[in-house]
Amino acid sequence: MAADPHDELAGTEQPFVSHLIELRDRLVKALIAVGVVFGVLCLWPGPSGLYDMLAAPLVAHLPKGATLIATNVISPFIVPLKITLMAAFLVALPIVLYQVWAFVAPGLYSHEKKLVLPLVVSSTVLFMMGVAFCYFFVFGQVFKFIQSFAPKSITAAPDIEAYLSFVLSMFIAFGATFEVPVAVVVLARMGIVTVEKLKEWRGYFIVIAFVVAAVITPPDVVSQLSLAIPMCLLYEVGIWAAQLFIRHTKAPDDAGAGESAST
Repeated sequence: MAADPHDELAGTEQPFVSHLIELRDRLVKALIAVGVVFGVLCLWPGPSGLYDMLAAPLVAHLPKGATLIATNVISPFIVPLKITLMAAFLVALPIVLYQVWAFVAPGLYSHEKKLVLPLVVSSTVLFMMGVAFCYFFVFGQVFKFIQSFAPKSITAAPDIEAYLSFVLSMFIAFGATFEVPVAVVVLARMGIVTVEKLKEWRGYFIVIAFVVAAVITPPDVVSQLSLAIPMCLLYEVGIWAAQLFIRHTKAPDDAGAGESAST
């Protein structure tokens, strides 16, 4: 069968083994990037320094003289290393995602690249924004609110492993929340739902946002509002972005059909 002269990918097919080799090389490069950043962070500011930075929002609101404790013998060694590895992955995330992009890009049409590359970049930026929002704003407000309710007879001394688990769950929750615009754009661009329907479902989404916030955040008003309100605002951003993406990432045939219909 003759190749379609309009097919951009004609003649670019590669054997399955070549794909596996390239995938291996991309994974190795991504792991090297994470490893290099991990090594740099181990030198400065160091695992203990990173943990002190992560614990700072909580320590700032503990009673005078109170500190975090370690109930496990190896926790003072393992927990800071886990935090360093987590930080290394976040710092190296743009390189990791670039390797993913470089692997899949040759198999995409030009109009698909216009869709995928902005989504990869925006999802990375939005996730980091969610983590930063959680650390710099939410943690301080939540810990202040919780400590204000603590009885005077209780000396707060949280365990460092429990604190790490709490921090990771909150980071993932807020990072995923900030991906709402990306999810809206993908659903609209794939034709699963129209922009008009998304606008009609605003009220339902607000209810869903508050239910989700109540389930995945601590049982306090501050953290729930801090998650639900950005979700609602980001939903509106997603609707606006979906209109732009649909307009600028149409396939050539779809664009031509649209022009013909308009004439």
